[in-house]
This record gives sequence, structure tokens and C-alpha cells, in this order.
Amino acid sequence: MAERSPETDVVDYRAAEQLLAARDPRGAVQLLDPLVEAHPEKVSPRLLRARAYFMSARLGAAEADFRTVIDREPDNAYAHFALARTLERAGGDPDEVRRHFRLAAALDPRPDFMDAAGFEE
Repeated sequence: MAERSPETDVVDYRAAEQLLAARDPRGAVQLLDPLVEAHPEKVSPRLLRARAYFMSARLGAAEADFRTVIDREPDNAYAHFALARTLERAGGDPDEVRRHFRLAAALDPRPDFMDAAGFEE
């Protein structure tokens, strides 16, 4: 494997973002795997990879990455929301799904998070 530099890391991360936008999550994962391996402490490549896993229906891998992000950043509203969507799609425990939707909404009361939280119910 070629030696990584901060510049190549940024280029690969930005390219992975573009691949996700172009609906190529598998290509994004290929770029992000070495980034996550080289920088396991960084949250942003892991969060982007979790999104790519979700888009490619690799729900177990997405769940693992979203949980790691939440462990490192418990106040990451998007990670809670995305984990809830992942668990929901995988047929996970409805109580856990609801808990993560509500945490997301409590951390960031944007309309889509609030709607998913179902506080009115």
C-alpha cells in the first residue's frame, strides 16, 4: 500500500463524498477503508463510511460504524438519527430505534429529526 499523506487523505475523503453523491457507495467504501484504518481515532471518515455502508445495504457494518461514532461523540445528533434509520431498516428493536430518534431530536431539533422522534405520539 502506498504511503498516506495528509493531502492524499483529504483527496480520498473528498472523492468518497463525490462518489456517495453520485450513488456509488461501494466505490466510496474502497476509498474510506484505508482512511479509517490509518486514522481509527477520526470520526469523519468513519461517519462517511457508515453512510456508504447504509446506502449499499450493508446494515451490520453501518450499525457498527455509527455506534463507534456515537461512542466517541455522544452528542452527534446525525449519528443517532442515522443509527436509528439503520436499525429501523434492519428490523431492530423498536424501543432502541425510538430512543436514538429522540436523542437525535433532543440534540438537534431540526424538522426531520423531530418528525422521526414522534414526540406527538
